[in-house]
Amino acid sequence: MDAVEKQIETDFFSVQDLTISFGGLTAVDNVSFAITSGSIFSIIGPNGAGKTTIFNCINGLYTPNSGKMIFMGEEITGLKPHKIARKGIARTFQNIELFSRMTTMENLMLGRHLHINTGVFSGATFFRRKSKAAREEIKHREQVERIIDLLDLQAARNQFVGGLPYGTQKLIELGRALALEPELLLLDEPSAGMNTEEKQDLIFWVKDIQDELGVTILLIEHDMRMVMDISDRILAINFGKPLCEGIPEEVQNNPEVLRAYLGEEEI
Repeated sequence: MDAVEKQIETDFFSVQDLTISFGGLTAVDNVSFAITSGSIFSIIGPNGAGKTTIFNCINGLYTPNSGKMIFMGEEITGLKPHKIARKGIARTFQNIELFSRMTTMENLMLGRHLHINTGVFSGATFFRRKSKAAREEIKHREQVERIIDLLDLQAARNQFVGGLPYGTQKLIELGRALALEPELLLLDEPSAGMNTEEKQDLIFWVKDIQDELGVTILLIEHDMRMVMDISDRILAINFGKPLCEGIPEEVQNNPEVLRAYLGEEEI
C-alpha cells in the first residue's frame, strides 16, 4: 500500500478508483477523492457527468465494477442501502421522495425509523404513562422538533406535504435526512426548483448543519454561486472522469472546468 492509499484509508470518508459501467458506457471512470470530517465537499460537472451515479454507489443503490469506498475506517463498498444508512450516511434526492398524503411531522418522524427500538407489543402499551414506547415517542418527537426549528418549518408542521410549495418540500426532504442523525449527509441538488430567496436561505441552513450539528456534507449542485460560497473543496468531473480538485478559487479558474461548462453554465 503506497502513501496515498494509506491516507485514503484514514480519511473520514474516501472513494478510491471508483468505476462503474452500464452496458458499454462507463458512467464513472476511476474517480478518487477524500473528505475530512466536518467539511463541505462538492462535486460539480455538466449534466450527465456522473455525479448522481457516484451518489448511487455511495448509498448502495449501485454496486461499482471496481474501486472501494471507506467510511470512518470501514469499507462500505457493495453494502445494501439500509446498511449504509445504519452506518451514518443519509441522502436527499434530485426528485422529491416524500409521502404527499402525510404531514411534515409524519414525514420527518419516518426519518427516525432506524432509531426506533420498540416493537409491536411495547407499542400496544403506548398510552401507559411510563411505557417504553411512550418515552421513545417523546424522544423522537423532540428530535424532530429541533429539525423543524432549525429549518424554520413550524408553519408546515401539521400540513400535508403534497399541498406545500416545492421549495418547502425540498426542505422537508432535507429535514427527513437529518432525522437519521447522519455523520455524512449527501445532498443531491438541494436547491433545484428553488427561487433566489429560497436558495439564499438554503445556504445558511447548510452552513448551520455543518457548524451547529457537526455534520459532514457531500454536495452535488448546479448553482455555482452556492457551490463557491459554501464548499471547502470541490471535485469537477466530466464524462465520468475527474477534471480537477481543489479549493473553490482553484476549480473556478481551471481551464478544463471552464471548457466543460462552456455554453452551459457561467462560472
